[in-house]
Amino acid sequence: MPSVKHLFRAARKRLPMEELPEVRVANNSGFEGCAHARPDSPRQVLLVDSETLEAMNLSPGIIRENITTSGLNVNGLEIGQKLRVGETYLEVSAVCTPCDQLERIRPGLRKEMWGRRGMRCRVSEGGIIRQGDPIEKLS
Repeated sequence: MPSVKHLFRAARKRLPMEELPEVRVANNSGFEGCAHARPDSPRQVLLVDSETLEAMNLSPGIIRENITTSGLNVNGLEIGQKLRVGETYLEVSAVCTPCDQLERIRPGLRKEMWGRRGMRCRVSEGGIIRQGDPIEKLS
Protein backbone atom coordinates (compact mmCIF):
# COMPACT_ATOMS: atom_id res chain seq x y z
CA MET A 1 0.00 0.00 0.00
CA PRO A 2 1.28 3.52 -0.77
CA SER A 3 2.54 5.42 2.27
CA VAL A 4 3.99 8.65 3.61
CA LYS A 5 7.78 8.45 3.56
CA HIS A 6 8.68 12.02 4.63
CA LEU A 7 6.86 15.15 5.87
CA PHE A 8 8.23 18.68 5.38
CA ARG A 9 7.12 22.22 6.07
CA ALA A 10 8.57 25.61 5.22
CA ALA A 11 8.62 27.90 8.23
CA ARG A 12 9.20 30.73 5.72
CA LYS A 13 9.32 30.83 1.94
CA ARG A 14 12.75 30.17 0.42
CA LEU A 15 14.19 28.83 3.69
CA PRO A 16 15.18 25.15 3.94
CA MET A 17 12.35 22.74 4.62
CA GLU A 18 11.98 21.26 8.11
CA GLU A 19 11.39 17.50 8.31
CA LEU A 20 8.75 16.37 10.80
CA PRO A 21 7.74 12.94 12.16
CA GLU A 22 4.10 14.11 12.21
CA VAL A 23 2.15 17.23 11.32
CA ARG A 24 -1.27 18.70 12.04
CA VAL A 25 -3.05 19.65 8.82
CA ALA A 26 -5.62 22.44 8.96
CA ASN A 27 -8.87 22.18 7.02
CA ASN A 28 -8.77 24.22 3.75
CA SER A 29 -5.29 25.52 4.59
CA GLY A 30 -2.38 23.06 4.79
CA PHE A 31 0.36 22.07 7.22
CA GLU A 32 0.22 24.13 10.42
CA GLY A 33 3.24 26.42 10.56
CA CYS A 34 3.96 26.13 6.81
CA ALA A 35 4.41 29.26 4.71
CA HIS A 36 2.49 27.61 1.86
CA ALA A 37 -0.64 26.97 3.96
CA ARG A 38 -3.29 29.41 2.74
CA PRO A 39 -7.09 29.18 2.73
CA ASP A 40 -8.64 28.51 -0.69
CA SER A 41 -5.23 28.06 -2.37
CA PRO A 42 -4.80 25.22 -4.89
CA ARG A 43 -1.31 24.64 -3.36
CA GLN A 44 -2.04 23.77 0.26
CA VAL A 45 -0.04 20.52 0.20
CA LEU A 46 2.50 19.39 -2.43
CA LEU A 47 2.98 15.66 -3.06
CA VAL A 48 6.08 14.19 -4.74
CA ASP A 49 6.91 10.49 -4.99
CA SER A 50 10.21 9.14 -3.69
CA GLU A 51 10.64 7.03 -6.83
CA THR A 52 10.90 10.19 -8.97
CA LEU A 53 13.35 11.80 -6.54
CA GLU A 54 15.53 8.67 -6.48
CA ALA A 55 15.53 8.39 -10.29
CA MET A 56 16.68 12.02 -10.52
CA ASN A 57 19.24 11.68 -7.69
CA LEU A 58 17.47 14.24 -5.48
CA SER A 59 17.13 14.22 -1.69
CA PRO A 60 13.64 14.23 -0.14
CA GLY A 61 12.51 17.79 0.65
CA ILE A 62 15.00 19.44 -1.72
CA ILE A 63 12.28 20.37 -4.22
CA ARG A 64 10.08 21.71 -1.40
CA GLU A 65 7.38 19.05 -1.26
CA ASN A 66 5.29 18.66 1.88
CA ILE A 67 4.76 14.92 1.52
CA THR A 68 7.19 12.50 -0.06
CA THR A 69 5.25 9.35 -0.92
CA SER A 70 6.36 5.76 -1.42
CA GLY A 71 4.57 3.35 -3.75
CA LEU A 72 2.32 5.99 -5.34
CA ASN A 73 2.76 7.38 -8.86
CA VAL A 74 1.98 10.96 -7.88
CA ASN A 75 2.45 12.33 -11.40
CA GLY A 76 -0.16 9.85 -12.65
CA LEU A 77 -2.89 11.16 -10.33
CA GLU A 78 -5.78 12.95 -11.98
CA ILE A 79 -7.09 16.37 -11.01
CA GLY A 80 -10.00 15.81 -8.63
CA GLN A 81 -8.61 12.52 -7.24
CA LYS A 82 -9.43 12.27 -3.55
CA LEU A 83 -6.87 10.79 -1.16
CA ARG A 84 -6.93 9.74 2.47
CA VAL A 85 -3.52 10.39 4.03
CA GLY A 86 -3.41 9.43 7.70
CA GLU A 87 -6.41 11.20 9.26
CA THR A 88 -6.47 13.82 6.50
CA TYR A 89 -8.44 14.00 3.26
CA LEU A 90 -6.84 15.73 0.26
CA GLU A 91 -8.06 16.48 -3.25
CA VAL A 92 -5.59 16.78 -6.13
CA SER A 93 -6.09 20.30 -7.49
CA ALA A 94 -3.29 20.99 -10.00
CA VAL A 95 -0.08 19.79 -11.61
CA CYS A 96 2.89 21.50 -10.01
CA THR A 97 4.76 23.36 -12.73
CA PRO A 98 8.55 23.48 -12.28
CA CYS A 99 9.79 26.92 -11.24
CA ASP A 100 13.07 28.83 -11.45
CA GLN A 101 14.00 27.84 -7.87
CA LEU A 102 14.87 24.38 -9.18
CA GLU A 103 17.79 25.88 -11.11
CA ARG A 104 19.45 26.73 -7.76
CA ILE A 105 19.55 23.03 -6.94
CA ARG A 106 21.04 21.94 -10.25
CA PRO A 107 21.32 23.75 -13.61
CA GLY A 108 18.80 22.25 -16.03
CA LEU A 109 16.65 20.72 -13.26
CA ARG A 110 13.61 22.83 -14.15
CA LYS A 111 13.53 21.27 -17.61
CA GLU A 112 14.28 17.78 -16.23
CA MET A 113 11.35 18.05 -13.80
CA TRP A 114 8.77 18.97 -16.44
CA GLY A 115 5.84 16.57 -15.95
CA ARG A 116 7.46 15.05 -12.83
CA ARG A 117 7.28 17.91 -10.30
CA GLY A 118 4.39 16.42 -8.32
CA MET A 119 0.80 17.40 -7.63
CA ARG A 120 -0.73 20.22 -5.64
CA CYS A 121 -3.59 19.34 -3.30
CA ARG A 122 -6.28 21.09 -1.30
CA VAL A 123 -7.15 19.93 2.20
CA SER A 124 -10.80 18.91 2.31
CA GLU A 125 -10.58 17.57 5.88
CA GLY A 126 -7.73 18.23 8.30
CA GLY A 127 -6.14 15.94 10.87
CA ILE A 128 -2.77 14.41 11.74
CA ILE A 129 -0.37 12.85 9.24
CA ARG A 130 2.57 10.76 10.46
CA GLN A 131 5.55 9.26 8.63
CA GLY A 132 4.55 5.73 7.60
CA ASP A 133 0.81 6.48 7.38
CA PRO A 134 -1.01 4.78 4.51
CA ILE A 135 -2.19 6.73 1.46
CA GLU A 136 -5.50 5.54 0.02
CA LYS A 137 -6.99 6.59 -3.32
CA LEU A 138 -10.73 7.14 -2.87
CA SER A 139 -13.36 6.78 -5.56
